[in-house]
Amino acid sequence: MSKSISEVSLRTKGILPVQKLKILAEAGIISGKEGYPIQDNQFQPNSIDLRLGEVAYRVRSSFLPENETVREKVDKLHQYTFSIKDGAVLEPNCVYIIPLLEELRLPASHHPLQKNMNGNGSENNEIRLLAEENLTARANPKSTTGRLDIFTRVITDYSHRFEEIEQGYHGKLYLEVVPKSFPIKIRTGQRLNQLRLRHGNMMLNDQDILRTHGSDPLLFHESGLPLSIDELNVNNGLFMSVNLHGNQDDILGYKAKNHRDLIDLDKINHYEVSEFWEPIYASSNDHLILEPEAFYIFASRERCRIPIHLAAEMIAYDTGSGELRTHYAGFFDSGFGGTVEDKGARAVLEVRSHDVPFLIEHGQTFCSMKFEPNTEIPDFIYGTDIKSNYQGQGLKLGKHFKQV
Repeated sequence: MSKSISEVSLRTKGILPVQKLKILAEAGIISGKEGYPIQDNQFQPNSIDLRLGEVAYRVRSSFLPENETVREKVDKLHQYTFSIKDGAVLEPNCVYIIPLLEELRLPASHHPLQKNMNGNGSENNEIRLLAEENLTARANPKSTTGRLDIFTRVITDYSHRFEEIEQGYHGKLYLEVVPKSFPIKIRTGQRLNQLRLRHGNMMLNDQDILRTHGSDPLLFHESGLPLSIDELNVNNGLFMSVNLHGNQDDILGYKAKNHRDLIDLDKINHYEVSEFWEPIYASSNDHLILEPEAFYIFASRERCRIPIHLAAEMIAYDTGSGELRTHYAGFFDSGFGGTVEDKGARAVLEVRSHDVPFLIEHGQTFCSMKFEPNTEIPDFIYGTDIKSNYQGQGLKLGKHFKQV
């Protein structure tokens, strides 16, 4: 742990922005494995990228450890172990557990800001957290991970929930990885997931969302005009729908092919789209029947933007039937979609129908966006200045495919 920082002060609640995340890394609350220090380019406006470690475990099934460590659970389900330091292939529909290079040492307690906190830290060399509440964390797949149909979830020791990391957690992070459509070649240091840290729970309610949109628009029509307040669909989040309308020969989506080669995650702008995807063209029907267990990429009907004082997460819409899974990658950084003058960007939707054919129609509700304030405006935001891959996007496949 760093000796230069013995306490961290948080005066406001919300998602920790990049400058605060760097302080946590300097304090040793976020750390890398020996020989793999945290890299500056891991930091995003509201999150930190997590890196794959040196080995992968093939296991018989997914799991939650709850009353055990992840390693104890892996030992029960373990089939074989292999190194990924020089690259290795993960096969579709197989479950792999990969220890990550990052570890967390979240403070077990916090101290009220209003008290005069003197001294050089607390017992057991614990970082002193001056805040109203303890820190928690949440992980999500990166955008490219979802667009490659790679199902991933972060797991921690003794946890009964995926992706959620409780206050006071000290320990390693593990990633469950299940390639679905394509075999993938991975190696140590690659980044499939990202982590956000949160001080308190400051999720915007529906009234907050409506007020924010009134002064700092969140959703836009195809024309570029903001949706009116009356047009917003809010119910414990801001709902968005799928776009299935276009001119003749417009590509509205893609369906993953069944027979395909592997994708090496090191190769960017490399693969021919036609070798892996079937395009879905606009028709006069404005609807489509999804095949069971096929994987699709679509775009949202609305264009969205995330104001710089907020961070967002896209949540799959629960139809109540359990037959449609939408959106595997959820974090949207501050600045996504640009300014109001930029008129937002479409959200890309990753979709799979389970068990039975499923009808979807233009404008059908697919997902909702939840918003939280940042504790401070991030030092940098999503966009071209940090070479963000999907700023201003329409319908767009992952960065590994040749862009047309």
